[in-house]
Amino acid sequence: MSFTNLYYKRTAGTPKACWICYKPTTTVLATANTTDFIYACDGHLKDPGFASPVGETNDGVDAGGAKKMGLSPEEIAKVKEEWEERQKKKKEKEKAKEKEKELEKGKGEDKDDQQDKKESPPSVKPKSPVSSASSPAPTSPSQTHQRFTLHRDIFGMRLAEHRKRRQTAQTKEIAPRLPSAPRAPVQGP
Repeated sequence: MSFTNLYYKRTAGTPKACWICYKPTTTVLATANTTDFIYACDGHLKDPGFASPVGETNDGVDAGGAKKMGLSPEEIAKVKEEWEERQKKKKEKEKAKEKEKELEKGKGEDKDDQQDKKESPPSVKPKSPVSSASSPAPTSPSQTHQRFTLHRDIFGMRLAEHRKRRQTAQTKEIAPRLPSAPRAPVQGP
């Protein structure tokens, strides 16, 4: 079972040994579905040889992607403005289409149907009570926790460790079904 190299920084209730230096720490790096987790001290989280933060700048733009592409903040701001303008125009077009559809519906109805509607009393729909104490939407780890990617060698070790665990579990599962070795001494000719 493979997983992505994206870990979220979380805090554990009890301190355990750091995966690298064995100092007690409550900081845990875990994947989104907690397939893999590592106890790592704050010193190792700052070490680029262990993990690199995957963060966003205060503008909401991924800093790593902008640096790789060689874009300046002015260029990024310009592209953002253009995108926002296109989104506004798209919404305006959608509203105009909805209004046209409503007008077409009004014209397309028969006069008999309109008279029937006028004669019949308006139906009263019971209002469903809106609970003010509704539970808030669950937040995904990406919204609340810092994100990190492990160095490729460290991530390779994590994958190898998971592969070894999986193979060990498969071996234990298959071993009882295999035939046992013969126990009688071998007779010579």
